[in-house]
Amino acid sequence: MSKLMKTFLCSLLPVLAMSSNLSAQRIQDKNSIAWLSSINNIYLSKKISLLAEYSWRRKDAYTNWQQSLARCGVQYNFNNDMSVLAGYGFIITYPYGGYAAGPHHIPEHRFFEQFIWNEYHGRVVVNHRLRLEQRLIGKVDQKLADFEVKDYNYLNRLRYQIRVMVPLNTKKIQPKSVYLIAYDELFIGFGSNVNQNVFDQNRLGLQVGYQISKPWKVEAGFMNQTLQQAALVNGKQVYQYNNGPFAAVYYTLKK
Repeated sequence: MSKLMKTFLCSLLPVLAMSSNLSAQRIQDKNSIAWLSSINNIYLSKKISLLAEYSWRRKDAYTNWQQSLARCGVQYNFNNDMSVLAGYGFIITYPYGGYAAGPHHIPEHRFFEQFIWNEYHGRVVVNHRLRLEQRLIGKVDQKLADFEVKDYNYLNRLRYQIRVMVPLNTKKIQPKSVYLIAYDELFIGFGSNVNQNVFDQNRLGLQVGYQISKPWKVEAGFMNQTLQQAALVNGKQVYQYNNGPFAAVYYTLKK
């Protein structure tokens, strides 16, 4: 074995040992999921538009609820490549997976602000989204027989998403274009009420899109969601590894 290889292996051993130790401190919870979203953007003028979105999130091949998410907002468009938005969402997270908090669903009121900008590199479009969220998550006593919200926990979260889109049959994305999408989104919790999940979750996906017409497009593919639960179980962190199909229908009506 060469000296270089020995040096490499010696440097790798502490990393492997640390990774093994971290895995031993984690509980892995694997779930199959399937998401379907409708995302609508209606322009009131050249600069101002309204967002209306609903995401139907299921597990076990659409047989059980994972989450219901409704969002709305007002967006200001500086141009085609830059916009800001402020909005509100109502989310219900249902008990699912091997380490659910209890039998009752958890409601959430969410306020958010985001900044979106695009970059162009030849036919490749790189879309960036930075989103700040203020979350009011219902405190639900899971030991009671009946559902009741006692109070709300306030949490902050920062999200950054990058999407890379490449048209396959046209030079740019336009009606009748088929395009590939690869994306990753990182969620970071912060503030005094954050528990174990400073790293909240990460979403990684690969999709195929089709621009049907100027207002309509569809995207479908596969997503991996890695999510850290807020509470420890037997002193260990619980990581969910959720995988499954994701599809979205987009409608944009411009003036």
